[in-house]
Amino acid sequence: MRVLVAEDERDLADLVAMGLRRQAMAVDVVYDGAAAAERLAVSDYDVLVLDRDLPGLHGDLVCRELVARGSRTRILMMTAASSVPERVAGLGMGADDYLPKPFDFTELVARVRALGRRSRDQVPPVLTRHGIALDTHRLQASRDGRHLHLSLKEFAVLEVLMRAEGAVVSAERLLEEAWDENADPFTTVVRVVVSRLRAKLGDPPCIQTVPGAGYLL
Repeated sequence: MRVLVAEDERDLADLVAMGLRRQAMAVDVVYDGAAAAERLAVSDYDVLVLDRDLPGLHGDLVCRELVARGSRTRILMMTAASSVPERVAGLGMGADDYLPKPFDFTELVARVRALGRRSRDQVPPVLTRHGIALDTHRLQASRDGRHLHLSLKEFAVLEVLMRAEGAVVSAERLLEEAWDENADPFTTVVRVVVSRLRAKLGDPPCIQTVPGAGYLL
């Protein structure tokens, strides 16, 4: 899942990003509204965690512009203002969910995951294919009953491949969905992670390389 965190309190933004990355999400961070609008214009995110009171371009404007474009990105709006009128106003301008500060991090994760499921075709929380069971909530994976000890990046790549339901997934798409903006598209990082993932999945081999196109499960 690809997430953009837009929050001007840098310590909070970085903590939220770090916590979401530990949930196998690819997370980018910006600290003002103009930067958020710029990233949203060039990258396809599943969820935007949006502080309403951003400097520069206000969070309300970021929200309205995203909704006006018909983007599939789901918006979780955050603010210290937690009154009912404030929540109603935020939802009224197109936000999909509203979380007042301070918040419990487990609740934030649950809300981000729920919005992520709504941003794409509806899929169950436990994905199954070729004897593989991938629990996207508990971050647990197994094959034929054997527990798989996957890194967060290996888990994220396997999730993208399983969601594709047998379709070929390009290396570029894997980079977009499983890595953040700091990934170098000219490195062999995707090939290396896929190679490690193949080894951990074991026999019979289930990840196929399609020359010039990508990978399929």
